[in-house]
Amino acid sequence: MKLDDAYAIAAYTANFEAYPPRWAAEAAALRKGLGERALLGQAYGPGPRQAYDLFLPPSDPLGTVVFIHGGYWRAFDRTSWSYLAAGPLARGWAVAMPSYDLCPQVRIADITRQISKAVQSVASRTTGPLAITGHSAGGHLAARMLDRSLLPAEVAARLTAIIPISPLSDLRPLMQTAMNDDFRLDDAAARAESPVSMTSRYDAPVTVWVGANERPALLDQARWLAEAWHSDHIIVPERHHFDIIDALEDPKSDLVRRLTA
Repeated sequence: MKLDDAYAIAAYTANFEAYPPRWAAEAAALRKGLGERALLGQAYGPGPRQAYDLFLPPSDPLGTVVFIHGGYWRAFDRTSWSYLAAGPLARGWAVAMPSYDLCPQVRIADITRQISKAVQSVASRTTGPLAITGHSAGGHLAARMLDRSLLPAEVAARLTAIIPISPLSDLRPLMQTAMNDDFRLDDAAARAESPVSMTSRYDAPVTVWVGANERPALLDQARWLAEAWHSDHIIVPERHHFDIIDALEDPKSDLVRRLTA
């Protein structure tokens, strides 16, 4: 397909095959280290993937960060990413990480609704500020949560930060990739699920975050969202698609500071 190469990310990342095993090992270590402060498999819907892990700091949380994983809506689940909770936890925030059903078993619009239910479930059992971030396809889902049709006003009122990391913000180009065999997007569905097309959205602080060494198509996607929403746009030097998220481990990083401000 015309844009397959433009949206091929792993193929252009040196030693990509080493990343998933590292993610899984570090995630398992964090869960083990937290012990009873890792509340695993909290259901928000009927399916086995419709659940989230909730990680708690040692004292009452100052707020809650929701991290939504990526994988082009077709891969991974919450268990690969637990280690990214380390930064917010060290700053006294809880972290929730949901899984969701994957394409082609469901459509992207179905995943968006599932994440809305997950955020509402997290909100129902926490107090204080809510910050939402997500990576790649998860960045798309994080941005979609500002759609006024997806979250109740009382939940949206608690949102203090939305940080899409390397987000997919306009889904129309993906119709020109072989992945669309799984997405089954047509023009109407792609527009409806594209954050750049959202006109009725809640007012919350938004920062679009991306690595300078991303594929050009992903740099475009980040820029399109920042321009459409007139939001802050951070381009981090010397970071690519798969190491841009590592800053979430560091409580002193600018990314974690913005999430937990």
